[in-house]
Amino acid sequence: MRLHVKNIIAIFLILFSVGSKAQWTQDLLNGDTAKYSLLINPFIQVESTEAINAMYNFEFKKADSHFTYLEKNYPWHPLPYLLKGLNYWWQIVPNYENKAYDEEFLSYMDTTKILAEHIYDNYNEIEGAFFLAAAYAFEGRLYSERREYRKAALAGSRSLKYLGECRGHETYSPELLFGDALFNYYAEWIREEYPLLRPIMIFFPEGDKKEGIEQLKEVTRNAFYSRTEAQFYLIRILSSGENQDLSEAVRVARILHKDYPDNPYFHRYYTRLLYQMGRYGEAEEEALEILERIDANQRGYEENSGRYACFFLGHVNELRRKYDQAKAYYKRGMEFAEAIDATDMGYYFYSLLHLATIAEKEGDEDLAKDYYKQVKKAAKRSHSAHKQARSRLREL
Repeated sequence: MRLHVKNIIAIFLILFSVGSKAQWTQDLLNGDTAKYSLLINPFIQVESTEAINAMYNFEFKKADSHFTYLEKNYPWHPLPYLLKGLNYWWQIVPNYENKAYDEEFLSYMDTTKILAEHIYDNYNEIEGAFFLAAAYAFEGRLYSERREYRKAALAGSRSLKYLGECRGHETYSPELLFGDALFNYYAEWIREEYPLLRPIMIFFPEGDKKEGIEQLKEVTRNAFYSRTEAQFYLIRILSSGENQDLSEAVRVARILHKDYPDNPYFHRYYTRLLYQMGRYGEAEEEALEILERIDANQRGYEENSGRYACFFLGHVNELRRKYDQAKAYYKRGMEFAEAIDATDMGYYFYSLLHLATIAEKEGDEDLAKDYYKQVKKAAKRSHSAHKQARSRLREL
């Protein structure tokens, strides 16, 4: 575990609690657990609403100011540290290749775990388990994006353990239903998608994907801290796979974009879903706005969002036979990808394929061949783009 000054402070607070531990213990002995349960404290929720909305809308300084206030007033509880960690997490999300915030994020997750373990062991197993599950889950998500799959699997298995302990306790707090929903969905999803983890999964109950989705929908209606994260998971689940429901995914994505209009990830996802549904006019409008925000250097709008937007705009213009505009967008999208070393991803390959197709339509077979050769060089042989390029080169 990373030994950071925040972790040392957390240990100090546990050991000495700056004079408050005796009162806390007495209250708990008297049955007054709600007083020290921030998860179900409505006054904390009211106080935190503006800051949490600011965080999801990428107003990170504003959010951090209030989370620091919570930290000063409740230094013994994991909630302020989890929220401060999430404030860094959402600075990572638009481009997972950006590692500038990893150390701070992981440090806050460690502090969350230290304080949550103390609550779990001594005072309130349910609340402690919730924060342990959350901290390990977010940590696992980062390791997964970093392709550190061994660490991700370890964090994920620990998160599942504590999610399992939260199951059935949603009457304590609607936040716990979020954990139950994720457990139900991903316990089955992991078994199906990651055969290597099946030996670990035998120690956990069976899940139920459909029930998990319904529970996520309920969390989006009733929870406070977990609502936006539940919406985030819901659109990811409903936009692909056997449970695909693009109409519902677009509806939820539209709500997220409306509620947090300056969140580039929600903006990008909403645009992508509009494109995926063939609602090209709306997708074009949103993609153009993304590019305008990139050009204006708006926080969070960078090359990763740009390569998505440019591909959508390129294809829309290609369908309209506006080939000059289409070529310009495809090429700009490739420049965005090259700037962040994302030339091994689908939009880069397919931009080259579309440029080759346009070159063929314009009668320039030599240029088309060159683009197809670039696809073969960039994509793995097993990739569908590589196969399409090989096929067209043979025909030409």
